[in-house]
Amino acid sequence: MEYIVPKHIIAVSAYIMNENNEILLVKVQWRGDTWEMPGGQVEEGEPLDQAVCREVLEETGLTVKPIGITGLYYNTSKHILSVVFKVEYVSGEIKVPAEEIKEAKFIALNEDNIDEYITRPHMKSRTLDAIKAKNFIPYETWKVDPYNLVGRL
Repeated sequence: MEYIVPKHIIAVSAYIMNENNEILLVKVQWRGDTWEMPGGQVEEGEPLDQAVCREVLEETGLTVKPIGITGLYYNTSKHILSVVFKVEYVSGEIKVPAEEIKEAKFIALNEDNIDEYITRPHMKSRTLDAIKAKNFIPYETWKVDPYNLVGRL
């Protein structure tokens, strides 16, 4: 029996809240029917916490710091594992790159109005989970041979 190496995509997204309790959402060029948390695919060998910072910077111009993970989600059709991080704003102003993101803004989002903004059910559930999260899942990055802890949230 031949062993087949699994092929999965790992994606990250960021739950960012400002001082007015508004959540940063973006509209992606090819998913213009919905708003979503900023994020994208993790590059090969890239630690997840660094990937979420890179994606937020690329999509919004903001520098952020990860605090923890609010949830893990798997899409069986496209073999995508999505990891949602809660992050804190560090610096920068929202700047939208024209090639990928149509719009980015902070929105006063809650359970009562979420359907006005997030139209895709899988994105809605992750956002609501992030809003409700009181505790975070630990996250560690390790380098092996020899074992070295690179980072921990």
